Amino acid sequence: MLGEARIKEIAERALALSTADQTEVVILGEENRLTRFANSYIHQNVAEKNTQIRVRAVVGKKIGVATTNDLSDEALNQAVESAIGTAKLQRENPDFLSLPSPQPIPQVEGFVEATAGCTPEERAQAASIICRRATEEGLNASGAFTTAAQEIAVANSLGVFAYYPTTLADLETVLMADSGSGYAHATSVDVSQIDAQALGQEAIEKTLRSRDPIEIEPGDYTVILEEHAVEEMLFYLTYLGCGALAVQEKRSFMTDRFGEKISGRNISLWDDGLDPQGLPLPFDYEGVPKKKVDFIRGGLATSVVYDTYTAGREEKESTGHALPAPNPYGPLPANRFMAAGQATREEMLASTERGIWVTRFHYMNPVHHLKTIITGMTRDGTFLIERGEITRPIKNLRFTQSILEALSSVEMVGKERKLLLSSHLGCGCVPALKIDNFTFTGVTEF
Repeated sequence: MLGEARIKEIAERALALSTADQTEVVILGEENRLTRFANSYIHQNVAEKNTQIRVRAVVGKKIGVATTNDLSDEALNQAVESAIGTAKLQRENPDFLSLPSPQPIPQVEGFVEATAGCTPEERAQAASIICRRATEEGLNASGAFTTAAQEIAVANSLGVFAYYPTTLADLETVLMADSGSGYAHATSVDVSQIDAQALGQEAIEKTLRSRDPIEIEPGDYTVILEEHAVEEMLFYLTYLGCGALAVQEKRSFMTDRFGEKISGRNISLWDDGLDPQGLPLPFDYEGVPKKKVDFIRGGLATSVVYDTYTAGREEKESTGHALPAPNPYGPLPANRFMAAGQATREEMLASTERGIWVTRFHYMNPVHHLKTIITGMTRDGTFLIERGEITRPIKNLRFTQSILEALSSVEMVGKERKLLLSSHLGCGCVPALKIDNFTFTGVTEF
């Protein structure tokens, strides 16, 4: 970690080199460490340290970007000149107004020394707990334990300077039997909150229960989705339509529907980069402070996230959701939350006459953006529910389902939420859901 003073000096040096009308410097520093295990033993331990500098130059209404991870004066000058040269070759963007001006940055804590200093031996100890327990049960364990310390800084020629250090701990594991598998996953800024013993036991119980699955016919079923499945589904919902650019381009399910009922009244979904229950980040990649944005409140379509560019097109203010420039997606939410309900998993199960218990989804892809239809498969723990009990494991199923229709058919919402690192962008803090009439369209051989 370079620290705030050193990063500020680098940013100021890069800004001083620029002759562009406006210049922005984004600095991303990271120290990532990973312990990976397979076949119930640790086979890889790696560490990576890198600092990336991203320069955005504005010449009139033309914009260019260049990156480097060389901190020397020569490399910085080359990156600045490259960004300016690229800008001059671009077409003018008539909707571009300006880079943002300085705003006060909220204070939120997301850096834990124990996580930043986590050693290979400590990660190995956690992995060994899972591997040893799996071996005792005749199972095969694989997975990865990541700890990271990161810092982000944004500076521009209008006076913006924002700096934030953060940490991450993430452990996920898949256990395999001869004819079944189980999954467990946990995320936190604090490595001490990762309970390898509990995760291992959760995955073991699922794996043992999932042996010798039966095949059932595809169709519409009541489902109980664990938090892993809910997080994946909600990422796709926000990706498909909770950013301002998608609305402006009329490819969002939110377009012309603000204020309308689009889900069940028991559904509220928002983004909040300042909530310490997530992975907080108080500003975006333009140095604009993050605001809490409600997407769905009590079932009603409420709002979407903005960056400076999309906000300028509507004479609004940025909500602090810019991604690193350039990107084709526009602003996107990276700190997703869903409101908890009142139900326990046991209550969800007891109330289900016949249905399917889903641990997580896999290989999901959008089918229809406006209708929020996605397709994918269940994975690592799919079970038949009969008369309020999990009775038999079932072979994995393919689903094709509108997310909004699913959220309009939620019968029960879990009272506990779980924080999970997304495999796509950011994180989600979500409850389990019981949903009626979830559509499965195909079966698998496993």
